[in-house]
Amino acid sequence: MADNKKSFLLYCDLIHTVKKLTDEQAGKLFKHTLEYVNDKDPVTDDIITDLCFEPIRQSLKRDLKKYEKIRQKKSEAGKKGMAKRWGKDNSDNNCYKPITKITDSVSVSVSDKDIYKSFAHLSISVDQFNKLNKDYSQDQINSVLEAIENFKQNTKYKSLYLTAKNWLKKEPKLDEDKLIQKAKRLGYA
Repeated sequence: MADNKKSFLLYCDLIHTVKKLTDEQAGKLFKHTLEYVNDKDPVTDDIITDLCFEPIRQSLKRDLKKYEKIRQKKSEAGKKGMAKRWGKDNSDNNCYKPITKITDSVSVSVSDKDIYKSFAHLSISVDQFNKLNKDYSQDQINSVLEAIENFKQNTKYKSLYLTAKNWLKKEPKLDEDKLIQKAKRLGYA
């Protein structure tokens, strides 16, 4: 078999041969086939296994030749595409210039104690909560956070803090007088 090839074809019409074998003979034939495709070079003294395996061997060889031709064509097509893209001959099969820049990834981890509330893909930190708490009560903030969590289309939001800040604009601030609060509720302010 070819190097790095992980599979092979076994044709359905083989059933006509295998049906005439006993289970033990069919098992020997199957094991013999697996040893062959795994490059173990099996040898058998059983004439039945040898006779039944020969057509399998021939079909495996045919398929391997066909596989090698297709693999070669795909390799040549890839080299032509590279030459067209970069305008260079790639007979040594090297990469001349990476298509994209390779970036280093930086992961920032936030511990659970820094998060005030989180659900699905959104979370709000304690610091962000404290910023909102300067203008709004804790009950108002929690109510809005629950409303966002229950909102069906919350998957579109990227930041829970910014979303809550926008939603809280409809709520009265702590230092607003009652007349301004009523005007906001009615949509005048």
